Amino acid sequence: MKISPREADPFCRQPNPKIRAVLVYGPDSGLIRERMNALLRSVVEDANDPFRISELTDADLKSDPARLADEAAAIAMLGGRRVVRIRGAGDASAKILDGFLADPVGDALIIVETGELTPRSALRKLFEDRPTAAAVPCYADDAATLGDTIRKRLASENLTLEQAALHYLTSHLGSDRGVTMNELEKLSLYMGAGTKAEKREISLDDVRACVGDNVESGLDAVVDAATGGDLGALDVALARSRSADVSPVALLNALSRHLMLLHLSMDAVENGASPDSVVESMRPPVHFSRKPTVKRQMMLWNRRRLDRALAIVAEADAQCKTTGLPDRAVCGQTLMRIAQAANAARR
Repeated sequence: MKISPREADPFCRQPNPKIRAVLVYGPDSGLIRERMNALLRSVVEDANDPFRISELTDADLKSDPARLADEAAAIAMLGGRRVVRIRGAGDASAKILDGFLADPVGDALIIVETGELTPRSALRKLFEDRPTAAAVPCYADDAATLGDTIRKRLASENLTLEQAALHYLTSHLGSDRGVTMNELEKLSLYMGAGTKAEKREISLDDVRACVGDNVESGLDAVVDAATGGDLGALDVALARSRSADVSPVALLNALSRHLMLLHLSMDAVENGASPDSVVESMRPPVHFSRKPTVKRQMMLWNRRRLDRALAIVAEADAQCKTTGLPDRAVCGQTLMRIAQAANAARR
């Protein structure tokens, strides 16, 4: 059974009782952990219960294929349904898991954790095709889902966001669900919880005081290098983003948002506004250190070139999410194309 991104969170909180095994995969390690934990809690109240939770690795399955069935059929000492958690599984384990799903024993829920898989992956195909199995993808949040995640997390503390603060958060978070939730936790502690009767509103200044500079500067460095046509700086910024484990989809989302911001700015300039006044009025506000950079970018782009750049980024985003092509290569090539277009405009 293939689980769509929209269905993933409700499914993990309350999986279909007919499902015996769930594959959780994708590039967002923080989201994988979150959904793995939700699946585990749907069966076992105590995540540290050694009698109801068994952990295996890919190597364990290869060295002793019968162990999966043994663990799935085992009965907990104090009663209750069990969970068998398999970490780091790969396509080499697909045959073993296929044999188990053909004639499952016991009633344990099998949860399989792995990284990114292409649509041609034998393991992914197995879980998508079997009626008693499910495949749950974990990709970095896009602008829409990230906004919902942010609002829901803060609403649980009776906190609301002014629009500029929400724009700022969606521009600087989203590369990894774990990082996003940690930053929102810091913001909640900084603000203090509101009450149902009197919700507290988070301002842009509040967000800037809390959200980590590493999240902001890493995305800005990549986006500014690309839209400014600085190929050397882009190469360095991409290397740093890889070291920080920023997902390619998050980079493409940040680039798309910035290109749209430039596009709106061009409308204002064509209607008579000065570049200085346009940059000052941008929302979310541009940090003072970036204002000269953004003004230079506005001199390199026009609406026609921006339309083309946005189409290129949208195509790359779709390729990263649907085609199975290596997303870091697609993202890097796309950023270089944007940088080359900006660099050509200088001549």
